[in-house]
Amino acid sequence: MFRSPVLDHFHHPRNLGVVDQPNRSYLEQDNPWSIRILLTLSVEDGRIQEVKFKTQGCITSVACSSALTEMVQGKDVEDALSVTEQELSDALGTIPPEKMHCYGL
Repeated sequence: MFRSPVLDHFHHPRNLGVVDQPNRSYLEQDNPWSIRILLTLSVEDGRIQEVKFKTQGCITSVACSSALTEMVQGKDVEDALSVTEQELSDALGTIPPEKMHCYGL
């Protein structure tokens, strides 16, 4: 069901944890699937210097959180906010349609 990039991000998540001194954060927990995602960020001059995540959810939720942190690291906040579910799915080798709700974001 899952392709190796999804499993790799699940078994070896990148940027797991909480940024030491974040000046931005995002918490998603209000969804029908009980997915909980915390993103903490250090942003300077509109650019993401560091981003980390903590996720409670399924394999797809953890993999998407991990991949998203890699995709937005070093980007302008505006560019990071424009990352689409399809871009995230493509980065992970395509998420099965029945798991698309697991993005949580």
